Amino acid sequence: MTTKSLPIDKIRTLRQLRESHWRSRSIREELRDNLISRLKQGKPWLTGIVGYEESVIPQIETAILSRHNFILLGLRGQAKTRIVRQLTDLLDEYMPVVSESPLRDDPLRPLSPPAQRAIEDHGDDTPIEWVHRSERYHEKLATPDVTIADMIGDIDPIKAAREKIDLGDPEAIHFGIVPRSNRGLFVLNELPDLQPRIQVGLLNIMEEKDIQIRGFPLRIPLDLLLCFTANPEDYTNRGNIITPLKDRIDSQILTHYPRTLDDSITITRQEAWTDRPTPIHLPRFVEEIIEEIAFVARESDYVDQASGVSQRLPIRARELVLSSIERRVLTNTDEHPAPRLVDLAAALPAVTGRVELVYEGEQEGPSIVANKLIGRSILKVFQRYFPPIYEPRAERSKRASFGLDDTGDSFEKSETVPSDYRDILSFFSSGGALELRDDMSRVEYETALASVPSLKELIERHFSDATTAEQTFAMEWALESLHQVSLIAKQSLDGGIRFADMLADMLS
Repeated sequence: MTTKSLPIDKIRTLRQLRESHWRSRSIREELRDNLISRLKQGKPWLTGIVGYEESVIPQIETAILSRHNFILLGLRGQAKTRIVRQLTDLLDEYMPVVSESPLRDDPLRPLSPPAQRAIEDHGDDTPIEWVHRSERYHEKLATPDVTIADMIGDIDPIKAAREKIDLGDPEAIHFGIVPRSNRGLFVLNELPDLQPRIQVGLLNIMEEKDIQIRGFPLRIPLDLLLCFTANPEDYTNRGNIITPLKDRIDSQILTHYPRTLDDSITITRQEAWTDRPTPIHLPRFVEEIIEEIAFVARESDYVDQASGVSQRLPIRARELVLSSIERRVLTNTDEHPAPRLVDLAAALPAVTGRVELVYEGEQEGPSIVANKLIGRSILKVFQRYFPPIYEPRAERSKRASFGLDDTGDSFEKSETVPSDYRDILSFFSSGGALELRDDMSRVEYETALASVPSLKELIERHFSDATTAEQTFAMEWALESLHQVSLIAKQSLDGGIRFADMLADMLS
């Protein structure tokens, strides 16, 4: 920012500021004006926010244009804090203040007694400082131990005694974080956790423009934009929000999780740490499996949906999968950095630490639920790329009517009929088994999978555009999907797994 006559590094007195024709604006006018300028120029003011273009962002922009305090209501991991922290980009780059004023007073409209006295004493020679917009943002996490002194302020008896002033004098007040945010943005996270008596203090600042400290009222028309964040369940059901405060929050904006897989993948690519010495490429279908874990968890009856499933789950899961691949490459220098299905098991800690379970889920156990979520994701994505494992009876009847149903194996008698997977299932039902160890070399891994009849042909037929490494992954992916629908059994071994016939596994 520059003024009409002098650059800001040359404006150091009140006289120079007046001569520069700098104009005072409230924080809300400033945000509104700068947003209007951005919108006219077509310049985005938010970065790194995906999936909110048609939902949340327009609501925030209309709130700013309306000069509203607002609250973002959403479950954890929905970018609420990231959004409010970027509001500073809508502020002027620099703002003039009276030097050493406790409330960052506007030189043309001083509020605090020290600033008013400085202007009375020095007149046009009053020293001016410039504050960068990054310093005009303050944030506080609401916790039960937050006090009025933290938020509003308290009387400083030592200062009163030293300067021989009355305790009711405004000069004796040590201001808290809210008054010190004057002419800036103040964000309070998890609003419902704030004690009601402190909410009353915020209410006075928002509406009556005064503060009361230990019974001493002080009228200070602070210039603030207040933003809040909260969990919808806590905000509407806990009952810790005093009604007058809720009524005075001008706009209530609901956030949400990514609504499409593409948005979710974009966010995870953007946020996950992937800077490894050996570049590791994750195929699109592996990315989809990782993202699908969160989508499946958000629909699971085992998971407490009121707590939400954070977008951090697939972000951390992707990092763990990459590290699992990296670890295998480090322990086997001849290994190609390609994913295997076992790498998805490495994502387990990212799941167990981020889903809160209902009673039924607790009875199952966190690890079992997490494995079920991962398994369900593997199957769900597999069904996008390959033919359905089961053929509906209606489709079988249609084929029979055209004389196309000439198979006679035992699967034809079941309610649903396996289609492209008969030879694979026959291998296991006739006593075949496949053991895969985690420490297998790439050649051993490929050879073991190729020993299952028709498995390689299935992948080549429906996954022909994939690389050799991706097709090898898909071979185990197919076996895991057959296990997920209970057509073959999978046993966990020390350092590996074993696929076998389901009935034989049950009898054993």
